[in-house]
Amino acid sequence: MVTGVEPAQLVDPKLPNLFEFTQTVMDLTKRWAPSTWVGFNSIQFDEEMLRQAFYQNLQPNIFATQFNGNNRFDILTSIYAVWCRNPNLLRWPTDKSGRAIYKLDRLAPENGFNAHNAHDALGDVEATLYLARIISDGDPGLWSALLANRDKKNVMAKLETFQPVELVSRFGGGPPRSYVGCFCGTSENSPTQAAFFDLQAGDPEALLMADDAAIFDAVVNSPKIIRSIATNKAPALFSILNPKPEYQRKADLIAANPAFRERVGRAMTARYVDRKTTSLGPVEKQIYGEFYSKADQVLLAEFQQVDWARRHEIVSSLSDLRLRQLGRRLVAFYGQDTLSKLEVEKFDKFVHERWYAPDVPAPEWTTISLAARVIDDLRAKPESDQELIDLIEAFIEQMASKRPFSSSSC
Repeated sequence: MVTGVEPAQLVDPKLPNLFEFTQTVMDLTKRWAPSTWVGFNSIQFDEEMLRQAFYQNLQPNIFATQFNGNNRFDILTSIYAVWCRNPNLLRWPTDKSGRAIYKLDRLAPENGFNAHNAHDALGDVEATLYLARIISDGDPGLWSALLANRDKKNVMAKLETFQPVELVSRFGGGPPRSYVGCFCGTSENSPTQAAFFDLQAGDPEALLMADDAAIFDAVVNSPKIIRSIATNKAPALFSILNPKPEYQRKADLIAANPAFRERVGRAMTARYVDRKTTSLGPVEKQIYGEFYSKADQVLLAEFQQVDWARRHEIVSSLSDLRLRQLGRRLVAFYGQDTLSKLEVEKFDKFVHERWYAPDVPAPEWTTISLAARVIDDLRAKPESDQELIDLIEAFIEQMASKRPFSSSSC
């Protein structure tokens, strides 16, 4: 409904399937390297979608946009920086209550880009480039400082000076804000998660002799005293030439207390421990579990090059249970003629159980019954494309009526 893609396109044999598409994108990450992968809100959305696509299609490296000299950059982060540091550079659309809107489909037209077909891939690219050029041409110094943050080593080097720095970020539904803080530790199990002590909101002296519970509270409670900076997500981080003496005093105190920084690091680890859980939830949510073994990486590289009969054999040799489950799915999707009758029956049962899972308040995926409710809700909206809704409903009914499920129905 958002993009205008019709259901028939999803199973059109003339178009690449998702497995083939991920192979093409992975090839681009290698051929174009070293490159900066840029989008609008891409680090929070597009990059996560791309990682899931790589993961579910058994690509050996789901972090390809950050390897082989590649890095990432997000124009939405730049927009937030403009709001705080040079707001007159852009015209800001507003909602009915007068609050600024930072969405691409509103910002680009407001600033003179009139060819934007919202939610069309190429249109979004052109609108993103248009806004990027306004920033780079209108404030080269700001643009240069933002680009420097593409490299996580640069970000970490800036933080490890223990000097007060400025972080521009947006939390919740309010406008972007500028925070003055300094480095105060690193998560024990994630070296790209740096702790940022808000020098405006708190004083480290009060926490130096406090217990671990108090430090954990400073990490998790609001208003936050200690924030997390993902150094590999191109944060809007800026040096401060002449920090206030009070900020410098607090930063010097943190720099002189490595034991405090270690305790903050442990608190950061405890804060994000759920993100590393690999034993709970469906396999899709286990994407950030353990790293693949060297042996599995070799097999995954071969998996991308051979036919489906050999892929079927490779799946059985993988040691990572996540990869084995995802691999069995791929073989069932695209190489079902290599499966035994029992394997086909198991796959049909799996799909049936997914589609007809019991209704729960927060389902992990879209079931047949949930899809029906969403369609009913869409039909009730006068502005909805009723013809497209008809196509979607007919497509779902057609897929659900197939017994056994064929590979094209998945």
